[in-house]
Amino acid sequence: MADRRLQVFHTVARLLSFTKAAEALHMTQPAVTFQIRQLEEHFNTRLFDRTHNRITLTEVGKRVYEYAQSIFQLYGEMENTVKEMTGDVDGILMIGASTMIAEYLLPVLLGDFKAKYPDVHIRLKVANSDDIVSMVENNIIDLGMVESPVNNKNLVVNLCRMDQLVAIVPPGHKLASRDKVSAKDLISYPYISREEGSGTREVIGEYISQAGLSADNLDIVMELGSPEAIKGAVAAGMGISILSHAAIQKDIELGTLKELKLNPILERPLSFVHQKQKFRLRAIEELLKFSTNHCEKHSKA
Repeated sequence: MADRRLQVFHTVARLLSFTKAAEALHMTQPAVTFQIRQLEEHFNTRLFDRTHNRITLTEVGKRVYEYAQSIFQLYGEMENTVKEMTGDVDGILMIGASTMIAEYLLPVLLGDFKAKYPDVHIRLKVANSDDIVSMVENNIIDLGMVESPVNNKNLVVNLCRMDQLVAIVPPGHKLASRDKVSAKDLISYPYISREEGSGTREVIGEYISQAGLSADNLDIVMELGSPEAIKGAVAAGMGISILSHAAIQKDIELGTLKELKLNPILERPLSFVHQKQKFRLRAIEELLKFSTNHCEKHSKA
């Protein structure tokens, strides 16, 4: 309903990147450039200065951006008011989640949400926790779900629940007969790690440090980008690892992995993160409420 050229301009001005704006808008970069050119022709002036692959807003561009923010704020409030009066909850939600959450926790939550609100269309981006937080900071996604602490005080972080991490080994491993292991036990064996930027890797590094060791003491023989890949490598006898208890239930039942409790226990927060905004689309508000209730219901799972 709002002017498409202004929507594109607002996104480019917010991200200061044609590439990131194209990704956020699900457009090609030439299409984004064309929309900006049309708006500049409409105003008969440049809205961006382009130098050495870097763009900045001109003085006119800054003023247009201020008006665009007000326009979209009012437009969104109008839509929300109408939806509240008619009881409709619809629209497109951009959600981002770390790999573990996307694979093992989100399917049930989003399935239940879609059953209640079938007219809401959800688009999910999966990345490691650092990247998800960055997407929230840049307004590429409406809501992020991460598995590590968030240090940006400009974002709102809502704890969903605590997640317990455990060590995993193949059934025939020397440690398989034990129920618990310590950080010192783990450094004696080849270790399979998540990639840099992973929330799991971050909290494990802190756990190792708290034991008076260094993450460098881990004999990392492989770095993999997903829990499924790590489980496969551990089951094949390539090393041991640490993963979320929630990610290994089927593997334990099938007997392909053995779970060992960590001593002391290692837990990390699973949290929702979003921008501090006075206004949000009603669908986002409903998802936040629904997610909070879902977390409370499954907090002991």
